[in-house]
Amino acid sequence: MKAEILSIGTELLLGDITDTNASWLAQRLAPLGIDLYYISQVGDNVGRISETIARALGRADLVITTGGLGPTSDDLTREAIAAVIGEPMVVQAELEQQLRDRFARRGVTMPASNVKQATLIASARILPNPIGSAPGWWTQPQEGAFAGRIIVSMPGVPFEMKRMWTAEAEPQLAQLGSGLIYSLTIKTVGIGESAAEEMVRHLMDGSNPTLAPYAKPDGVHLRATAKAATRNAAEAMVNALADQVREVLGPYIYGYNDETLEQAVGKLLLEHQLTLGTMESFTGGLIAHNLTNVPGSSKWYNGGIVAYQNTLKQQMGVPADIIAQHGVISAQCAAAMATAARQRTGADVGIGTTGVAGPDEQEGKAAGTVFLSVDFGGQVRTIEQFYKYPRAEVKRLGAMAAVNMVRRALLRLD
Repeated sequence: MKAEILSIGTELLLGDITDTNASWLAQRLAPLGIDLYYISQVGDNVGRISETIARALGRADLVITTGGLGPTSDDLTREAIAAVIGEPMVVQAELEQQLRDRFARRGVTMPASNVKQATLIASARILPNPIGSAPGWWTQPQEGAFAGRIIVSMPGVPFEMKRMWTAEAEPQLAQLGSGLIYSLTIKTVGIGESAAEEMVRHLMDGSNPTLAPYAKPDGVHLRATAKAATRNAAEAMVNALADQVREVLGPYIYGYNDETLEQAVGKLLLEHQLTLGTMESFTGGLIAHNLTNVPGSSKWYNGGIVAYQNTLKQQMGVPADIIAQHGVISAQCAAAMATAARQRTGADVGIGTTGVAGPDEQEGKAAGTVFLSVDFGGQVRTIEQFYKYPRAEVKRLGAMAAVNMVRRALLRLD
């Protein structure tokens, strides 16, 4: 089965929003045994949408559209599909009542324009959307030029689209793929893409399973993929390859698939029955934010302090003589902050970060100069890093590197 993804909306072409829907959907197709050949974008024009859908149906068995299912005049996906298939849109009384009830529960009258969301053509059926007002369409004409082709149309709102895909569309499409593809994403940190590729190059020559590295914001990912008649067979092939990757990249690997670096550190802290506290300067609370995004983080994260001002650092436990002698942007200050974080939060491990996020230098230190420190039960390790990037990226990379220092310290306990 060949597929094409079609993202609809002028805002995509203007660059106002990023098409995250297409990238998310692309990752969901391979495990179903569906081959994705094209991804297209088109603005809110019924003629161009119709033309793009017709072209997609001419070269793919499955066309997946996102966007254009709202109630306004520039939401034209239904109209375009109806034009391509050659069937009129008809209001469905039951669907219309469901929409009116939805608005009534919110205490408002449904605008007349929303009635278009209760329409169908003869070749389509509704994909329910219990968390939004725009139901999707599953269109599959039985005759005509596109007989047997499938169009899955979903809202452009990401959380609505994802729910509709996983609950409504994906289970049906799982029965249609040829063979089964299983993938495992192996996530690493602390090593560059070229270095990682060089270390696993001897494992990248096979055609099934395959291994491919990708540079991502949270490190280098290696995707191991296999195709087989059953999931168990494909999974066994991937796991055997992953074992070989672990032999080579072991210390750099922190997780798999959707696991984050913070989740991995939290898991290690729980295993060792340890807790973590933070004191941040240039990262501005980003480490605390990322850690508290992990469900259950209160079991191992004791809390954090954001200390930009020298007086606050001193109040929180950084000795005044260290700041006076070495300055705020120094390894000594970072180490003192890590110790203060551990002591003030009552944690077993403390993180301290100080540096120059930019754009201007500070204390004679260039923008991008940062010091990261970890106090592990009284034993302190501090590193200096330099990131020649914009301010937000310096903060992000520094936060990730500091958490990775904790991960590597915990691994040494095993």
